[in-house]
Amino acid sequence: MSSLILPLFTHVLLCTALYALLTIARAPVVWGVGQTKDGSNPFGNIQPKISANLSNQFEWPLFFYIAIVLLIAKDEPIDIEQIYLAWVFVIGRVLHSIVQIFTDNIRLRGMVFTVNFVAVLAMWVLLVIEHI
Repeated sequence: MSSLILPLFTHVLLCTALYALLTIARAPVVWGVGQTKDGSNPFGNIQPKISANLSNQFEWPLFFYIAIVLLIAKDEPIDIEQIYLAWVFVIGRVLHSIVQIFTDNIRLRGMVFTVNFVAVLAMWVLLVIEHI
């Protein structure tokens, strides 16, 4: 099994958790479950953040997935740097989700995103260098 499957699967688990969290946050509106006494959604302020974060999981991470698939398809040993970068990306995505959903700190969110961005970009640079 490729050493890149676990970070890839971890990101899939993150997306699964976000879908579950979004379902719970929407339950008061969609199903009427968990409404406050006045009929409002107690998760009304956090639900748009969860939804936006879930959408973010299908933007820049697309390039992560493509890099992983290309690295696995090479059918050669995976460099340890690629494995570290994959984990940096996934851990960074988890942190990015936490910051985006539970805080309003745009500066911190940008810094965490930059780590994710650079990790995938570095994966691609290494991949291209190996190919040349």
